[in-house]
Amino acid sequence: MSSIETPAEVPRPRVAAPRPVAPTTLTWVTLALMTTSSVASLRAAPTMAVYGLACVFLYLIPAIVFLLPTALVSAELASGWSGGVYRWVAEGLSKPLGFLAVWCQFAMTIFYYPSLLAFVASTIAYVIDPSLASNGVYTAIVIMVLYWTGVWVSSRGTKALAGLSSWGLIIGTLVPGTVLVALGMVFLGEGNPSAAPMDGSHLLPQWTGLASLVLIVNNFLSYSGMEMNAVHVSSLKDPAKEYPKSMFLAMGLVLVIFILPALAISWVVPADQLSLTAGVMQAFDAFFSYFHVGWMTPIAAVMLISASLGGMLTWLAGPSKGLLEISRNEGYLPPFLQKLNKFGIQQNILVTQGVVTSVIALLYALIPNVSSVYWIFSTITTQVYLIVYLLMFAAAMRLRKTRPDHPRGYRAPALGLLCSVGLLASLAALAIGFVPPSQFGGSSVWSYVLVIGGGLIVLGLLIPWLFLKFRKPGWRTAAADTPSEGDRA
Repeated sequence: MSSIETPAEVPRPRVAAPRPVAPTTLTWVTLALMTTSSVASLRAAPTMAVYGLACVFLYLIPAIVFLLPTALVSAELASGWSGGVYRWVAEGLSKPLGFLAVWCQFAMTIFYYPSLLAFVASTIAYVIDPSLASNGVYTAIVIMVLYWTGVWVSSRGTKALAGLSSWGLIIGTLVPGTVLVALGMVFLGEGNPSAAPMDGSHLLPQWTGLASLVLIVNNFLSYSGMEMNAVHVSSLKDPAKEYPKSMFLAMGLVLVIFILPALAISWVVPADQLSLTAGVMQAFDAFFSYFHVGWMTPIAAVMLISASLGGMLTWLAGPSKGLLEISRNEGYLPPFLQKLNKFGIQQNILVTQGVVTSVIALLYALIPNVSSVYWIFSTITTQVYLIVYLLMFAAAMRLRKTRPDHPRGYRAPALGLLCSVGLLASLAALAIGFVPPSQFGGSSVWSYVLVIGGGLIVLGLLIPWLFLKFRKPGWRTAAADTPSEGDRA
């Protein structure tokens, strides 16, 4: 057994005494529901509703070539190496590439939170004044106020936020999603025509060049996060049989939650009038007005807002905490970014991230079309996160070759094929991400490529390279050997 495999290298929580009883407490159905709650959301529904019936195709393809390989490959890695994507990539490729992977997991949130909060801002607008949904200045203000409020709440170390994600699935996804689809079916059942054609000739998106398929890239990010739940694979009674069943069930549930609300939106809101940030509320508003229950619009808005804010608060400190723990051990970040406050929270990282987020939010005020800014941020987020999956698939293939006898609780079938499909799909998504979608037809192609490419290179590659290039031995010893203010508290 190599030094890397020794128990000293494994985090204590993974080898604690209660670990052996875990398999008897988690069923494959439970794991499927956990996975569904962490992946499914209504926020992306307007993006696909633009394509009407073709959204089924645009959701199904990335589910097969990306969601399934990610779930099965990450399950094998998680059952053999604890510690998440950093450990997987560090063991399979190298520690610097492991840092790149965990950095990209963190960096994607820099663009993710502005796009998430833009959705919240447009939803709030439907409670106050629907015309504000397309106002960039209003959107920028809401983003900054909500983000900094979230930083303050997270920096207090509030433990009550832990259960918000599960409630968010019910309050902000399942209930409003079910209501939206039910209203849509009644709407059509009463003989009203669908705003989008629902015949067989519209099962595939109209081909107008590569731009007609660009929206498929956004769905890769919609399915991201499967690797986080893979850590529970060892808690199943029979991982080899139960984990694939769990993932197929989760994939089916996720597809239903993604596809049906998107179709319901397309039934009532014409594509040329659909807002990528406010589309869900546009549909609710139209349905509620038709059924003469307009008073329910603010209620639906509050449900969506509470779920989104709960998710933001729950996950705000998560990626940065993982980056902090690795950096304190390896010295990847300067001591300033590694300090903790008196509550043991990485406040300096959150504040630095907040400054960047505020600058990004100002773009909503400077660029007239809010939907365009939202799409750009979502694309950059996807591009940065795809780096994580490229590294993960490559590491999995190499670990299967170099360490085939390493204990694994689960072995993915046809790992080489799964990794190859996942790699090719991720590379294709990266390439397609540089093609402006049809909605940007009047804009400069090169300016779009420059913005997306610049965001990917600077955020996903240049910044982590600079940290690795200029790091000093004292960065590690200062954090590892000298307790911070939070450590002493």
